[in-house]
Amino acid sequence: MNGPAEWITALGAITAAALIAFDLGRRATGWGFVLFCAVSLLWIVTGLRDGAAPIVAMNAVLLLINAWGVWQYWIHPKNRAAGS
Repeated sequence: MNGPAEWITALGAITAAALIAFDLGRRATGWGFVLFCAVSLLWIVTGLRDGAAPIVAMNAVLLLINAWGVWQYWIHPKNRAAGS
């Protein structure tokens, strides 16, 4: 597991974590969660391809957690009204 897909997912995870950690506002945090979802999906595909069940399981759970973050920051009606 040291190909281009793994490097893209690693850099994507670092970028997503920075977007959330730097607290640049709701929009940036929301994009961080979206990027984390995309990275988790790519890790799942990579893990399935390489037979890495622990990577698949971990990223399936992380995908659910980050999808909840997307819901909270961008979709939930209560929070959408607060961001306007």
